Amino acid sequence: MTIVSVMALACATGCDRADTSRRDSTAAPVTQPAPARDTTPAASVDAPRIVFLGDSLTAGLGIGKEQAVPALIQERLRREGYAYEVVNAGNSGDTSDGGLTRLDWSLSGKVAVLVVELGANDGLRGISPDRTRQNLESIVMAARQRGITVLLTGMEAPPNYGPAYTDQFRRTFRDVAAKEHVAFMPFFLEGVAGIPSLNQPDGVHPTPEGARIVAANVWRYLEPLLKKTES
Repeated sequence: MTIVSVMALACATGCDRADTSRRDSTAAPVTQPAPARDTTPAASVDAPRIVFLGDSLTAGLGIGKEQAVPALIQERLRREGYAYEVVNAGNSGDTSDGGLTRLDWSLSGKVAVLVVELGANDGLRGISPDRTRQNLESIVMAARQRGITVLLTGMEAPPNYGPAYTDQFRRTFRDVAAKEHVAFMPFFLEGVAGIPSLNQPDGVHPTPEGARIVAANVWRYLEPLLKKTES
């Protein structure tokens, strides 16, 4: 099944053009304060941080932070002997605009790696890919200027807005990664999107099992960056 058909199936389970907010229970403009930092104990208070800046897919909507991807990455780091503190800076409903607004807060402290998982809500709302690109570029550039290594994750738009939009949206992430010379994971939900058993009833947000698959995929792109960061 292609990525586009996967996202089409996901959209069919819980969203339409007239009411895309059903794919994210907080898709309205976010007014809540920035989420609290992940309280998973770190190996050391002085450990470098890996920050996941994202939306509900990072926050763990429907499963809780303890089962979300950042927490699973924290567990993997410990098993593999890496002394990093993982920060879950996911905020349900965020677009790339929201992520950019929260960037300074998210990059506070000793941040070594920034994982950028944003764009799903941009695609749901039909936000211009040019605007999404500008926001992602600003986020990546700001992190790199602080000496932070970046992993950018790609996202797919539902097919509601037509093939021209979905193609441009998909290219946005690849173009930003290429322009800014950062690591790139083509699709955050690879192997999970569109598979009912790996998603909650909304058809979009992963179950705990789905989150474990996403975390394993993220690890393949993240782990090489940790070796570079530690050297």
